[in-house]
Amino acid sequence: GRSVAQVTEETAALFHDIVADMEQADAAGALADPERLARHLNRIVFCLYAADAGLLPDGVFARILWQHTRNPALANRAIASLFEQMAAGGLFGADAIAHFNGDLFNTAEAVELSAAALQRLGEAAGRNWRNIEPSIFGTLFERALDAAKRTYLGAHYTGADDIMLVVDPVVMQPLRREWAAARREIEALLEDDDRDGALARLEDFRRRLASVTVLDPACGSGNFLYLALRCLLDLEKAAIDYAAGQGWHGLTPTVQPNQMLGIELEHYAAELARTALWIGYIQWHQSNGFPYIRQPILTPLDTIRRGDAILDWSDGGNAAEPEWPAAEFIIGNPPFLGHLHFRESLGDEYVQSAYALYGSRIPNSSDLCCYWLEKARAQIEQGLTRRAGLLATQSIRFQSNRPVLQRIKATGDIFAAISDRDWVLDGASVHISIVCFDDGSETERTLDGAGVANINTDLTTGIDLTQACRLAENRSLSFSGIGKVGAFDLPETVAMAMMAQPNPHGRSNAEVIKRWINGIDITRRPRNMWTIDFGVAMTEADAALYEVPFEYVKEKVRPERIKNKMPWRAQNWWLHGYPAATMRQKLAPLARYIGTPKVAKHRFFVWLDATMLPSNLVIVIASDDDYMFGILQSRIHTVWALAVGSQLRESDSGGTYIPTSCFETFPFPQPTDEQRAAVACAASELNRLREGWLNPVDADGVAALSESDLRRRTLTGLYNRRPTW
Repeated sequence: GRSVAQVTEETAALFHDIVADMEQADAAGALADPERLARHLNRIVFCLYAADAGLLPDGVFARILWQHTRNPALANRAIASLFEQMAAGGLFGADAIAHFNGDLFNTAEAVELSAAALQRLGEAAGRNWRNIEPSIFGTLFERALDAAKRTYLGAHYTGADDIMLVVDPVVMQPLRREWAAARREIEALLEDDDRDGALARLEDFRRRLASVTVLDPACGSGNFLYLALRCLLDLEKAAIDYAAGQGWHGLTPTVQPNQMLGIELEHYAAELARTALWIGYIQWHQSNGFPYIRQPILTPLDTIRRGDAILDWSDGGNAAEPEWPAAEFIIGNPPFLGHLHFRESLGDEYVQSAYALYGSRIPNSSDLCCYWLEKARAQIEQGLTRRAGLLATQSIRFQSNRPVLQRIKATGDIFAAISDRDWVLDGASVHISIVCFDDGSETERTLDGAGVANINTDLTTGIDLTQACRLAENRSLSFSGIGKVGAFDLPETVAMAMMAQPNPHGRSNAEVIKRWINGIDITRRPRNMWTIDFGVAMTEADAALYEVPFEYVKEKVRPERIKNKMPWRAQNWWLHGYPAATMRQKLAPLARYIGTPKVAKHRFFVWLDATMLPSNLVIVIASDDDYMFGILQSRIHTVWALAVGSQLRESDSGGTYIPTSCFETFPFPQPTDEQRAAVACAASELNRLREGWLNPVDADGVAALSESDLRRRTLTGLYNRRPTW
């Protein structure tokens, strides 16, 4: 009454509890070497599976657990003894143990499990492990073993349907075409009564499948590789079934697990990948009616290797670009890490080494996954790989990451892509893109499941708007706002109190305490936040004369800023981390300027008072012209901004407004004076009516709505409703 997925999830939960028991008891210091514990539990999982799959004598492993639950030391000796016999073949008591060999049992050492852990295993041995699902087993087991990932144990995992979005177009579609061509040739030979030639052609195709190699250069616990292996076996079975229909019987599959190649940094994940491949391989044979008879039962899967896929540190600590093994197909799910978190997650040395090594090929502003895409592209260019398909952060389409796709199209082409898809990463919902590419020989193109003539580098089709140039007349008018990099913010009551405080030089604190506005203040209601702002170049000595604000920043901001990895930010801790000097210079002569949220459900523009400081989540247009406001708010500009901008989430239907791609590339019209005046008048009226709806007053100028009613009046709410006026 339970699905295979449920059984697998229960298995992972069981091992979560076992590891928790071990952590509580800390038996024999096992947790001092978590990789050793992970390897030991990995073998136990395989033994539980092997017993139910008929590869071990019935009940042999369960008897150890049941007989020695209260004696962990004796249980440990018995388990180690069984592992020793599995490594070479022999007798375990009266039971004959097959020769397993492989990476899994090449050392027989065992970890002494706690009594509680042994009891849980004894209970687990009563379940049927034969149908555990390899495509999710690795991920779930990895979460159970890794304390940092254990909170995600019950979270969504990447299932087979998702993985097939990569495996099918990259690996299986061309192979199915080859099989269809082979069948046509076989049938032509059969029509000519050349049965020997027809059988030879079929065997050629089977040898072809046995020669296929698939590389996952960030293989984790092997989910992508397992499904690729299963698909190859399914295709070979189709060939075997076809042969049986022609009277050619007795054929058995020739596809092997060692056709799957992997690179994985984490030791226990690589171990899990090998185990998942072997379990899945044996399962497939048994469920498809092929007896699994081979000696040894397992062979070493040294095709799954440990290592860093983008930096090789083996040369005395000097980073070099690692060589990937040649493989016909590359598939996988590289790490999701945006460039902003690259340094903090991997450290200065790693980041600087990557920049130095790949700098001419990959911009330093690129997300981490771009390094995998570029190396896969290079493999194809060098003739080491035929096709590749990799997941990427959805920002792969953005300007900062797009150069890696431009390089792919310069030496080949993108033949299939999914521009935007929901994905779950460690329990969090994210949006990803899928990019499949080759040397340009594939003639069919699909984008988001539909056939298209071309796929652009922003994963669109049709006119390639990524080629839109930045126009000289639009330069130095649009900016991202200020990045504080520290707790400079103040609620209004605190700001007012600070501004009332005197200073030793007799100047007002109002000079360094400014209204602060971010995207939420525009799309919802103003939060009335303020910020301490010492400008772009005020010295520490001059800032200290604004006594109360300076001491506040010294207490709240300095402790974190002096640890900042950027020297300027650490040394100038009292200044905003990105003070936007050019933007301030452009806004200085203006009484108002145009602002729009960087990310929003609807794309609208508002007037902001020049006394307000915009956050980096507000895009600023340095203009006080109603005509400019009207053109930006027009349907024409909105369509343009959506097409050349980007969308981070489905709820962000207004997209992400990027100054360089949305504003600087927009060809503003060249109006007559009459047209300019008409647009300016319409824009001014639009703003008057919007403000009248947001903050209505009666004939005496008194607020017409209560505070609770006003809270529901937001620009997002207005654009959701789109009233007739």
